[in-house]
Amino acid sequence: MGFPITGQRYNLVSLAFYLGFLVWEFPTVYISQKTRVAKYLGANIVAWGVILMLHAVGTSFGAFFALRFLLGMCESCVAPSLILIISMFYKKNEQARRISWFYVMNGITQIFGGFVAYGISFDSGRLLPPYKIMFILLGGLAIVVGICVLIWLPDSPVCANFFSKEERIAALERVRDDAGGTENKHLKKYQVVEAITDIRTWLIVLTTLLSEWKCNLNRINADLETASIPNGGLSNFSNLIIKSFGYTSKQTLILSTPGGAVAAITTLLCGWYSDKKGERMIPIVFSLIPTIAGSGMLIGLNGSGKKGALLFASYVIGTFGSALASVYAYNASNTNGHTKKSTINAMTLVSFSIGNIIGTETFLPKDAPNYIPGKIAIMVLLTVQLFVSFLLRWINMRLNASKKAKVAEEKKRRGWSDADVKREKEKCAFADLTDKEFVVLCCAPWNHC
Repeated sequence: MGFPITGQRYNLVSLAFYLGFLVWEFPTVYISQKTRVAKYLGANIVAWGVILMLHAVGTSFGAFFALRFLLGMCESCVAPSLILIISMFYKKNEQARRISWFYVMNGITQIFGGFVAYGISFDSGRLLPPYKIMFILLGGLAIVVGICVLIWLPDSPVCANFFSKEERIAALERVRDDAGGTENKHLKKYQVVEAITDIRTWLIVLTTLLSEWKCNLNRINADLETASIPNGGLSNFSNLIIKSFGYTSKQTLILSTPGGAVAAITTLLCGWYSDKKGERMIPIVFSLIPTIAGSGMLIGLNGSGKKGALLFASYVIGTFGSALASVYAYNASNTNGHTKKSTINAMTLVSFSIGNIIGTETFLPKDAPNYIPGKIAIMVLLTVQLFVSFLLRWINMRLNASKKAKVAEEKKRRGWSDADVKREKEKCAFADLTDKEFVVLCCAPWNHC
């Protein structure tokens, strides 16, 4: 498609996005808390679209590196903002499905982008190289979406203009029992400290790091001198690995699209299961098992020439994408306190960017063609993440048991009924208390495990 950046410089341009993401994640989360979160999100999407269109102007490595860095800065607010908005509108047992519906767009984009790129690849490039057409088209679409967000997406139920006054009250009341609260513009330092000192926060950070590092498995045996439009993680290298099976560049654009369908379907199924069963970690395990099998096939069948099996393996690996959606749902449903939730979301996304930065440098040209160190690292990470998921689930189950015992003890001491406990919890529902503060009050909502 005429993209001018190749080889190790392609790696560095890919890395620049996550550097911008990393540098700006904490500032952007706290700016969004101080401003109107949906309006801040919309402004960033519009800016993202403008910066993406400017990629059609740049020709040098320095220009692309700077533009990718700015893209990462603009995109760093997207997931935390959407998680916050969803947690204000929906009950805990509804959030995983809603989060899966915005996260599923990663898979849909892979399908849509593949077909668009395939069509544009037939352009002769007389007026513009095909890659420039892609940047202008997708940047323009992003600007349109950003404008729609600015106009129509509400910051919270209180700001939802399409609701009547009674409907706004009803929207707040239906989430009262979850005690998740609503928008709060005050930065509370003790909630930041509580987030940092909670062992579960660091396990979430670790599982996100492992998820985003291993996604670069798709670079194994890739042709490092072939460039595709950089977009981080799976989309950085999925086309390259499929091309390495012996397909042409144009065939690769179409053949990469089923991987997006696998990722999309898995994300929706995991979101549905997560809410139905009140589980947050088991869906991550479900998404890892096919990835382990697919990665084993890629390693075992390396150089075998069995295109069909290798292609199948490259599609199956895409199931891991739903893991991060499950992490987002975990943050939304298991964290109370607006500042604490913002902090944990920021830490999760910082881990996301660090994982991708490490991942882009895991499979190096010097290790070609077999990339043995990278393959070993990936298989170890997959195994470790399984244990981390089960450990986090066990901790939450223990916390739930402890809460249950505390509530029973308090009911006996005060002579309370179940209705009394519910009344006490409802009193604090919109007081912007953290989950640990609710434990002290003996009326904390249960963790989703």
